[in-house]
Amino acid sequence: MTRFLVAAAVLLSIPTGAQAPDAGVAPDAGAAPAPPEKPPLNLELMPFTTDTVKKVVAYNSEKVQTCYEETLASKTKPVEGRVMTSFVVTPGGLVKNARVLSKGTTLKDPKLHACLIEALSTFTFPKPSDRREHPIEYPFNLKAVR
Repeated sequence: MTRFLVAAAVLLSIPTGAQAPDAGVAPDAGAAPAPPEKPPLNLELMPFTTDTVKKVVAYNSEKVQTCYEETLASKTKPVEGRVMTSFVVTPGGLVKNARVLSKGTTLKDPKLHACLIEALSTFTFPKPSDRREHPIEYPFNLKAVR
């Protein structure tokens, strides 16, 4: 079984004080239209490589960003740091056994960790051609922009 350590980290920069819009508030009539929905990744055409692991994580970065924004919203001052994650990509390209590793993690927030684990569990990767499970370690460097 090959273990991937994906060296690239996702750096999510969130302006401090930025808040998610309220779901119950009507948008301004003069507001810009919402950006178009991004097209799905064509996983059938992608090989299973460290580069495609990075692409899938980048594609799903909004889920990670949402977790971080929720954490920032519950704090009086910005928190930042690294969260080292570990998960297994199954032969079908699904994620199992997602968890946060204590080694390498400097941002210790249980709610953030739980949210990241839940988000990671929804990611879908290209199916490995060897039809084997592949353990992955992936760091997320989270920092609020002032």
